[in-house]
Amino acid sequence: MGILIDVILPVFIVIGFGYLAAWRKLISETAIDGLMRFAINFAIPCLLFLAISKIDLAADFNIALFASFYIGAFCGFAFGFLGARYLFKRNLQDCISIGFCALFSNTVLLGLPIVDRAYGPSSLTSTYAIVSVHALVIYAFGVTLMELARAGNSGSGGALLRQISGSMLTNPILIGILLGYLVNVTGIQLPGALAGAITTLSTAALPAALFGLGGTLVRYRPEGDKMTILWVTAISLILHPSITYVLGKWVFMLDQAQFRAAVLTAAMAPGINGYLFANMYGAAKRIAASSVLIATALSIFTVWVWLAILP
Repeated sequence: MGILIDVILPVFIVIGFGYLAAWRKLISETAIDGLMRFAINFAIPCLLFLAISKIDLAADFNIALFASFYIGAFCGFAFGFLGARYLFKRNLQDCISIGFCALFSNTVLLGLPIVDRAYGPSSLTSTYAIVSVHALVIYAFGVTLMELARAGNSGSGGALLRQISGSMLTNPILIGILLGYLVNVTGIQLPGALAGAITTLSTAALPAALFGLGGTLVRYRPEGDKMTILWVTAISLILHPSITYVLGKWVFMLDQAQFRAAVLTAAMAPGINGYLFANMYGAAKRIAASSVLIATALSIFTVWVWLAILP
């Protein structure tokens, strides 16, 4: 019970405040959108920039760590895709969208604050390593599959793929990560005033993002497709972390800090990017939105279980 109270509830109470404020119209949708834009376009890129710029790339970029997390993630995609195709009889583009939702864990808005509260800032290096390639790898995978599926119906797939690839390279979070790599590799020293400003912005990242996430979830209504939504939720909250647990403990034998970070990050609910991807392609939007909402709520309890299991 202490784990639930001390580690998990503070994070979800902030999300709950955002949800309640938006639901009761204490804050407008426009204000929530502005808060999320601030968090995602400015504060979180600053947080990731600082973290990546200080990571020991040789020590923290561990192939075993990435394998433990990402094999589990892509198994999640496979189960999501195959379940949608053969159990729920969805069309190909819906299957890719559902698989993508099962694949894309909320590593930033949920993973970072929960790992931080559970094990302290010193345990975040492995989570930052996972996050540093997360969006790039998964979006590249999802976009490629969806464009291949769409190319069967039209000849515009290549042009759209180039357009989306360009938008990925202008994504503020990816820019923050890439600049962090640049500073890390080159050893550039930032002026003190600039470093202080970036640090100040970064301290607002997680509180603003959690509150904004709660406000955003008000818009998602769990409607229909219950079994498909539960399928995605089970993959995200149970299957992915279970595979990562087995691989990290018995196959790759990660050290304790890497093992805890990999499993706990894998145990996060689907991220809002799962819905954004579905919305971008108009495929399985209701399933993606409802999966984000329901899995985020249920993760209060499943993360509690994973924290109790982990050393």
